[in-house]
Amino acid sequence: MHAMNRRTDRSDGTGADPRGARDTDVVVVGAGPTGLLLAGDLAEAGLGVTLLERRPAEISNLTRALVVHARTLEQLDARGLADELVAGGHPLTGLRLFGRATIDPTQLRSRFPFVLVTPQFEVERVLERRARRAGVTFRHDSEVLGLDQDAEGVTVRFRTAEGLGSVRAAYVVGTDGVRSTIREAVGLPFPGRSVIRSLVLADVRLAQEPDSPLTFNATGEAFALIASFGGGWYRVIGWNRHRQAADDAPADLDEVRELTRLALGSDYGMHDARWVSRFHSDERQVPSYRVGRVFLAGDAAHVHSPAGALGMNTGLQDAANLSWKLAAVLRDRAPDGLLDSYQTERHPVGKQALRSSGALIRIALLPTGPGHAVRALAAQLVNRVRPLSRRAVRTISGLGITYPAGPGAHPLAGHRAPDFRLAGGSRLYELLRQGRFVLITPAGEPGVPQAPASGGDSPRPADDRVVTASWRSERRTALLVRPDGYIAWATDATAPAARTAALRGAVSHWTGTEDGASIATALTPPAHAADTPAGR
Repeated sequence: MHAMNRRTDRSDGTGADPRGARDTDVVVVGAGPTGLLLAGDLAEAGLGVTLLERRPAEISNLTRALVVHARTLEQLDARGLADELVAGGHPLTGLRLFGRATIDPTQLRSRFPFVLVTPQFEVERVLERRARRAGVTFRHDSEVLGLDQDAEGVTVRFRTAEGLGSVRAAYVVGTDGVRSTIREAVGLPFPGRSVIRSLVLADVRLAQEPDSPLTFNATGEAFALIASFGGGWYRVIGWNRHRQAADDAPADLDEVRELTRLALGSDYGMHDARWVSRFHSDERQVPSYRVGRVFLAGDAAHVHSPAGALGMNTGLQDAANLSWKLAAVLRDRAPDGLLDSYQTERHPVGKQALRSSGALIRIALLPTGPGHAVRALAAQLVNRVRPLSRRAVRTISGLGITYPAGPGAHPLAGHRAPDFRLAGGSRLYELLRQGRFVLITPAGEPGVPQAPASGGDSPRPADDRVVTASWRSERRTALLVRPDGYIAWATDATAPAARTAALRGAVSHWTGTEDGASIATALTPPAHAADTPAGR
């Protein structure tokens, strides 16, 4: 990793230096999965990071997420965290929707051809440990009151049990959830509406063990999901058309039993609920993920129904997209315009998540008569039409997400890079743990060419930002892979002179060593989700 001296957090209530001096490089607000991954990435890149969290350290987060999809596992693998998480969870090789439709992740070309059932607090545990080891400054029991930004930085004002304080940084990222204070502070609307009310959430013990660690069904009158938490505990999420109430209305174990019997045909002998709560689910998205030096990610930027288990996964992938760009600007002097690509690439992905989860929840909510026919037809299409089945699993898993590559780019550019096996026994996602671009060239060819100095500047050599590797196979394509595991550039040129020139141009273009503006202009028009040649 690149190293630099971390700035000391001077958030002691004295306020920011009027001359614009910074206390830290980045302030992250919200210590959920999205904020923890982002903060850990930035700290591992050698940047100073302060993470502000309203909850006291001893109070855990109310976790609703239960599933980690394949693309998120790949991102965690690029940080050395996936194997531990998989070992403690429940990998599922099939998901049943509405009792008939089956999503088959075994067809995915990934190191993780399954859906991992594991509670959100386990994801947070491994991410928090990594962030602390990397040097993130945690400030719990810190309620953000507002912020002020100018051309040089952002000052975040907060309150603790000891009084008022502030911290100044180059950038601020709000990962503080649906009720984001940061979103409100920058004046962003959160347009949308409630899609489902009176959802019930409970942790219970069961006398009878379900057939699968993740059980789900919808009948039109009710739906229910039961997932194993480990230690004999099960999370239940459900809805009953005939028991609609306000969020603050009491919910009890009898209500959970009833909706589970309606949806699944059994309550599995539920007993000893340690807590039961009621909530509603919205579909909302901010129009812009960036306002000046302030960014939003995760539920602060987009929120949708729990159908498809896309919420935590989309937020973690937001963080993976933004972190390397912030590091490139702050550490490597890449142009600030690179950060605009976060909006370009991730806003359409958030919109797609709203559409996908929205379609699933609306099918689940259809009344019994017409709903039964629609659910049966959807099941037949998913089970029998292979292209549709493949598209469905790639959309839900996140492997089908692509980013724009610009005119004239190689067909692979913008696609997610699979975990290629490389010469010497290494894997691509092991190399990505260094937080740098990875250049893969045919065996026996030279690695990264040195970027010449331009004008009076003496930039660091290109290979300070790029790690090189060779194909284990006879493949002749050369690839430059971004730190977030997407292909930045590729060439099939075979003539040595042409390939060397293309390599030099690509490295300069993407690492900013020769023409700083090019790294920003490389990322244009909106992203989309589709089948990709890189992942087939």
